[in-house]
Amino acid sequence: MLNDAMDYGFAIVVLALIAALVVAAPLRRGPDVDRREDARRAALEAAKEAKYREIRDAELDFRMGKVSESDYRTTDRELRAQAVEILRSLDELDAERR
Repeated sequence: MLNDAMDYGFAIVVLALIAALVVAAPLRRGPDVDRREDARRAALEAAKEAKYREIRDAELDFRMGKVSESDYRTTDRELRAQAVEILRSLDELDAERR
């Protein structure tokens, strides 16, 4: 009976230590890391929105007849590839936070 109580007590202490480590992990990173990540995220979000705007502008130029279809397709392909890279960078940043 005494051994069971000691085993339960030990298990509770170990679980409490693990919980404390998990909760304290973000605090150990420090505010500088969070600020850098926030600044990088903001820059990537701004780049994403700008790239989307460029894609819409290129499509509008094509629809208005300002550029040929082949030029539009080339430009659209390049802009979308750049947008994909930005989205991948955002995904990597999200993965690092987890």
